[in-house]
Amino acid sequence: MNLLEAIILGIIQGLTEFLPVSSSGHLELGKYLFGVDAESSFAFSVAVHGATVLSTLVVFRMEIMTLIRGTLKFRYNDETKYTLQILVSLIPVLIVGLFFKDQVEALFNGNIIFVGVMLMVTATMLIGTYFLKDRGKGIGYVDAFIIGIAQALAVIPGISRSGATISTGIILGNRRDNLAKFSFLMVLIPVIGINLLDLVKGEFTSSDSIAFSTLAAGFVAAFVTGFLACRWMIEIVRKGKLIWFGIYCMAIGLLAVLIG
Repeated sequence: MNLLEAIILGIIQGLTEFLPVSSSGHLELGKYLFGVDAESSFAFSVAVHGATVLSTLVVFRMEIMTLIRGTLKFRYNDETKYTLQILVSLIPVLIVGLFFKDQVEALFNGNIIFVGVMLMVTATMLIGTYFLKDRGKGIGYVDAFIIGIAQALAVIPGISRSGATISTGIILGNRRDNLAKFSFLMVLIPVIGINLLDLVKGEFTSSDSIAFSTLAAGFVAAFVTGFLACRWMIEIVRKGKLIWFGIYCMAIGLLAVLIG
């Protein structure tokens, strides 16, 4: 992977991480088109996901500080409840990370037909939300766990994490204006954890990994575009216009199956 390819793939990751079109699926498609080896570029995928996490921290910095201050009061207030709900949502992805890590990594093997089919699954979920009304329900602990299951399933390339979690929340009747923030905040801990673990293991500096300068270029590109896409997505969810992304995912999924 050269520097230009890293920047382009970083832009793809940044834009698609927050838009409900599967960043992992688009990243795999981009690698396929560039002829980038899927297995050896796994560290790059982790790095650009880390960049979009950083952009989330910047966008929601005030909300995060409020949650931290409220939780540190050690009282069962709104902030503590919200923090506990986020922790509950992490249980499914923690189980997947602990017991199915090798199986998850094996899915990133450049199988474009599989990615295309999963993109069409994402499309079906997004299009389905068009026919559901916002019932104005708050996110409860059971809802948080179920949304967490959706996030765990979204480790599959082609399944949009934001699309799966937001669609699941809409199906449960949760308020749309709450879902985008919850969906973006719940991913922070697992992705930060993955990046720290790979740093400790030396995934980003080993001789068979992508050059650090290439990782850095992709990281910066993903951060900038991720920041912009995150702010845009919040408004899209509030306005309930996910169906257009569903149509897009269906078209891209069909194209991936045809060229795979």
